[in-house]
Amino acid sequence: MSGYVAIEVADVEKTFRLPRQQIHTLKELVLHPLRRTEHDELHALEGISFTVEAGEFFGIVGRNGSGKSTLLKCLAGIYHADSGRIRIAGRLAPFIELGVGFNPDLTARDNVIISAVMMGLTPRQARHRFDEIIDFAELREFLDLKLKNYSSGMQVRLAFAVMVQSDSDILLIDEVLAVGDAAFQQKCLDVFYRLREEGRTIVLVTHDMATAQRFCHRAMLLERGKIDLSGDPAHVARRYLELNFDHHPEATPPSTALPDTDASDSPDAEGRLERARILDVWVEDDAGHRVDSLGDGQRIHLHALVEACAPLEPPRILLWIESPEGTRVFGADSAVESPLASGEQVHMHVDLANPLAHNHYSIGCSLTPDGSQNDILAIEPKAASFMVYSTAVHHGLVLIDHNVELRRQPAPSEVASG
Repeated sequence: MSGYVAIEVADVEKTFRLPRQQIHTLKELVLHPLRRTEHDELHALEGISFTVEAGEFFGIVGRNGSGKSTLLKCLAGIYHADSGRIRIAGRLAPFIELGVGFNPDLTARDNVIISAVMMGLTPRQARHRFDEIIDFAELREFLDLKLKNYSSGMQVRLAFAVMVQSDSDILLIDEVLAVGDAAFQQKCLDVFYRLREEGRTIVLVTHDMATAQRFCHRAMLLERGKIDLSGDPAHVARRYLELNFDHHPEATPPSTALPDTDASDSPDAEGRLERARILDVWVEDDAGHRVDSLGDGQRIHLHALVEACAPLEPPRILLWIESPEGTRVFGADSAVESPLASGEQVHMHVDLANPLAHNHYSIGCSLTPDGSQNDILAIEPKAASFMVYSTAVHHGLVLIDHNVELRRQPAPSEVASG
C-alpha cells in the first residue's frame, strides 16, 4: 500500500422517502390532483466514516438491506449523499451490476468494443485487447451471436472479462464471484490475486466470508445502515456469521409439570402403552441460553428431558449428533442410577467441545433398558437441530486437533551423484 488515502468517507447519511400510496394512472392524478402523499423514511446509511488507503483491498460485508450497495453507489456517484463528505483520489471504475450497458441487439464483438470504451479505454486499446477479453470469457465461438441469444451466465462472463481490462486506479466491485461454473470462478479468483499484487485499490462488496478473508487487507461490517465492526477480516467475518446465525432468546427452563392425563394410560403410535417418552431436546451455549446455532470453537451443551410413563428399571439415555447425510459424528449415553417411578423425569446434560465443520446437524435421543440394545423404550431420531457456522476451512466433517510435519528430502538423482 502506498500510504496516501484513496477514498475518504466522513459522516455520510442517506435516507430514502418511500411513498405509502402511489399514483399509477393518469386518471388517478386527474381525479385526485391535491391528494397529499405520505412517506416513510428508510435510513439506509447513518453516520458512515472510513478511509481506504491506495493499494488496499477493502471489503464491505453485511446482511441484505444493511446498506452495502447504497454505500457503493454513493462512492460511485450514482446516489448523492444527503450529508457528509466523500473524497476519491484517482480514476474510479464502478462495477456494481455486471452487464449494464450491453445492447442485446448487438453482437458480442460490438458490445465488447463499446463497453471497453465506456470503461475508459481508447478505441485502439479496446480493439487491441479484444482477443484477450473473448478468450477469458471463453466465448470465441459465439462472437457473432446477438447478446439477446446469450444465456445469463454467458453475459455475466463477458461482462467480467471486460471489467478486468480496466486501467482505473480504484475499482468498486459488487458481488461478482457468483458467476459461471467452478472453473470460471477460479479464473475470477486468479484475477483478484493479480489485481491485489498489482497494488490496485479495490472496494469489494461480498457475502462470501472466505473471499473477504482471502483477499481483503481490512473489512467493514454494515448492519442496518451503521458500521458494526471494522478491522481484521477474520474478526469481521466471524461477527457477520454471528449476526446471521447466532440467536440468544431468553433461556426458558424445560417444563416439569405433569401431564393432565394419566401418563401410564397413554398409548403410543402403535396402540401400545407408553413406558417412557422424550419431552424435550435442545442446545444451549455457555451462558445457558437456548440456541439454534453456534460458532466453531464454542462448546456444545446438549440437553434432554425424559419422563417415565410407568415404573421403570434404571434406563439408559443416549444423545447423538448426526450430519445432514445421516452420519453419526458423536454419541454419549448414561444409565440412570435407580428405578424411576411413573411420572418421574430425568434431565440429561452433555457438555462437549465443538470440532464440527460449518453445517446443519440434527440431534437424536433414545431410552433403552440398561444393558439392552434391542428393547427401545422411546426414540426421537431428529428431536432437534442446530447449525455450526465457521470462517475456517475444514477439509472434513470434524476438525481434530493435530500436528503436521514436513521434511524436505533430496531427489534420488542428487543422492546417487553425491
